[in-house]
Amino acid sequence: MVDAQSTQDSLSQVTCKYFESYYGAPAEFLVRAPGRVNIIGEHTDYNGGFVFPAAINYYTYVAASKRQDAVINVVARDWSGQVDRIDLSKPMHFDEARMWPNYIRGVVEQLQKRNYPLRGCDLVVSGNVPQGAGLSSSAALEVGIAKALTHACGLILTPLELAQIGQDAENQFVNCACGIMDQLISTSGVEGHAVMIDCRNFETQSVALPADFEIIIINSSVQRGLVDSEYNLRRAQCETAAAHYGVELLREVSVEQLHAQRGHLDDVCFKRARHVVEENARVLEMVECLASGEFGGLSQLMHDSHESMRTLFEITVPAIDYLVALVAKTLDGEGGVRMTGGGFGGCVVALVPVNKVAQVKAAVEANYFNETGLKEIIYTARASAGVVVLSTDFSAHGTV
Repeated sequence: MVDAQSTQDSLSQVTCKYFESYYGAPAEFLVRAPGRVNIIGEHTDYNGGFVFPAAINYYTYVAASKRQDAVINVVARDWSGQVDRIDLSKPMHFDEARMWPNYIRGVVEQLQKRNYPLRGCDLVVSGNVPQGAGLSSSAALEVGIAKALTHACGLILTPLELAQIGQDAENQFVNCACGIMDQLISTSGVEGHAVMIDCRNFETQSVALPADFEIIIINSSVQRGLVDSEYNLRRAQCETAAAHYGVELLREVSVEQLHAQRGHLDDVCFKRARHVVEENARVLEMVECLASGEFGGLSQLMHDSHESMRTLFEITVPAIDYLVALVAKTLDGEGGVRMTGGGFGGCVVALVPVNKVAQVKAAVEANYFNETGLKEIIYTARASAGVVVLSTDFSAHGTV
């Protein structure tokens, strides 16, 4: 089982040491941007609906120093020290050979489109957000880069502005039609809380997670890639359904309207719409459940969410379904479990009473590989604060 707390402090120092070794001088500051796990509310964000993610204590770190020219140098420590050089005086071009630089180039392009005065910087990027697992390593990178570049230029952007830069970079440069949830929770996370986001007006409501529960994330080891998956197709199907109902976003469709006005909407688009409309209702019920301190409905809500993703949105895979069923059986009505993320692999998330964590871990380790031939990775996590600028003086342990 992977525990982020045991690695994050050393990783921040390793990133800064790598910076000094590569550039020959210490970094001036360090940015820390969290990944996220979505407790409930899947594929509702780009439909203007409700989501309920938590930033988690797995991070992307960006060590940075200002330059006196218009060049941004980026070293990817986790990608064998690969380097990307961005000339701010020239247009951004998509890197066909490597994917990771495109998230950074997209952020730079969006900052320039907004006419922010950028300057050259030397950067080193490293992190422990699992990649390809649906925990938003890309959003953490986008947010971390945006925060580093704007901080270097003395610019103060709101959490929403930073999130929109990251989202637009992914939509317009990387060409992945993601919603804003991943970037906004990375900028707006609250320690110990999940955050309900209204993706129509971007209002947020933080809700404390149960103190005697742990967040368990299980990577199925079924690799996924949003750009190459059917994510964009699902979004197009939702847009078709919204047009059928005469609304801009499926958020505006009630459960009653969904059925009463179905008309000749084809079966596939209706299933997609039904998932979104009912999932929005589940998010609101989950917030009420946790805020009231009455956790009895938690298990059923997460179960219903997963079943909807399996049968209506059709984004789960057999290994994920098996994991969810196995954990649910172990929990026996205490806590909850569901697939999390864009789908087609990745992770499941479980809210697990502390006294059942060992049982869940043992059940997965004893059965999952034998059933699927895949080796799981189990993470324990806690809800984290959003992106922050840190001092590189580790004796200070503070922000700047």
